[in-house]
Amino acid sequence: MDQIAIDIRVFSSLSQICASQWDACACPEAQDGGRPYDPFSTHRFLLALEESGSVGPGTGWQPQYLAAYQGKDLIACAPLYAKSHSQGEYVFDHNWAHAYERAGGRYYPKLQLAVPFTPVTGRRFLTRPGYEGTGQAALIRAMVQLASENGLSSAHVTFCTEEEARMGAELGLQHRISQQFHWHNQGYADFDRFLAALSSRKRKNIRKERAQAQGFGGEIRSYSGAEIRPEHWDAFWAFYQDTGSRKWGSPYLTRAFFAIAHEVLADDMHLILAEQAGYPVAGALNFIARDALYGRYWGCLEYHPSLHFEICYYQAIDFAIAQRLSRVEAGAQGEHKLARGYLPVQTHSLHWLADPGFAEAVGRYLAAERDAVSEEVEVLTSYGPFKRVEVEEQE
Repeated sequence: MDQIAIDIRVFSSLSQICASQWDACACPEAQDGGRPYDPFSTHRFLLALEESGSVGPGTGWQPQYLAAYQGKDLIACAPLYAKSHSQGEYVFDHNWAHAYERAGGRYYPKLQLAVPFTPVTGRRFLTRPGYEGTGQAALIRAMVQLASENGLSSAHVTFCTEEEARMGAELGLQHRISQQFHWHNQGYADFDRFLAALSSRKRKNIRKERAQAQGFGGEIRSYSGAEIRPEHWDAFWAFYQDTGSRKWGSPYLTRAFFAIAHEVLADDMHLILAEQAGYPVAGALNFIARDALYGRYWGCLEYHPSLHFEICYYQAIDFAIAQRLSRVEAGAQGEHKLARGYLPVQTHSLHWLADPGFAEAVGRYLAAERDAVSEEVEVLTSYGPFKRVEVEEQE
C-alpha cells in the first residue's frame, strides 16, 4: 500500500470535498447508521462552522483542509487552518509566541490542525480503515511541508489521540501533555449508585447542591433532536453571548451557527434549559457521541446557587447513565469538577517549530511540563471524591 502514489490537495472550503468521502475517513463507524465516536470531525459539523462564518475571513481561522487521494478515492483528510492568533485552541502557546517575537521572529500566521473552539480529544489525522499508517504519515508530512514552504513559524495538532501523539513523535513532532477532567461510567444503574461510590462527605455535598439547584424556582428540561425548537436557540444564544463576552471578549460562534446546527446537527445535540414560567434563564449544550457525552457551552441570565453544577455536570451524568455512555467530557480546565466525580486525564498535542534553536528550547520546556502534568494527574486523582479502602462513618 505504501508504494501507491498519494496525491495531497489543499482546499479552502469543505464544500469542495465530498461529504460521504470525508465522513468515510472521519467516522467510518457511523456507516452503519449509528452515531460517530467524534461528532466534531464530521463533515456536517466542520461545514457548519464554515458556512456560519465562525471560521473563515475575519476570524483568524482560515481553512486549509488537507486531503490525500489515491486516484479518485479520498483515503485521508484533516481539518487544518491558517491562524493569525492563538484564540479558541485551549492548548495555549501565547508564551511561545511572545518569546519568539521578542527574539525578532514572526510567530503568526501558523498552522493549526484542530477542531476550532473544541477542546475534545479525537482523531485528527482522519483515515479510511486500512490506510491508517499510510494516511496519517502523509498528512503529517503534508502539514509540515505546507508550513515550511510558506515560511511559517510552526504547525500544531491539538487534542489528538495518544496513539497519534506517539506516531507524530516518531516522525519528529514534539509531544505536549495537558489535562482535563472526565466522568467515567462504572456501569452505574442510576445516579444514586454513582453517589454510593463516593465518600460520605462528597455524597452529602452533591445531594445538597442538587437540592439547592432544583429549588431555583422553575423546571429543568432536556431537549434533543426534533424537540429542540428555534426559540430555544434564541434563548441559548443570549446565554452564549454572556459567557463569551466574559471569557473571551466576544463569542467564537456566530448566531448563524446555531441556526445551521438546528437544521443539520440537532440529532447530535442535547440541550438542557432551566426555565421559569416557561422562559429559559440558563442552559447548557452537550453533544452526543457513540460512547460519550461532550459538554460544550453553558450560560445564564440569572445567578442561582448550584445551578451551574446541576445543569453542566449532574444532568450530564444522569443522561450518560440513562444512555449507557462510558463517559462525560466536560470541557477544558476546572479543578472544581474533581469534587463532583470528574477525574483528571491526560490530553495530547503535537507541535512542529521551524527554527531549530526555538524548537530545542520548547522541547526542554515540554519535557519538564510532561513530568509536571503526569505528577499533577496522579496527585489530583488521589484527592478524588471516591471511597477509600478505610471504613467510612455512617451518613
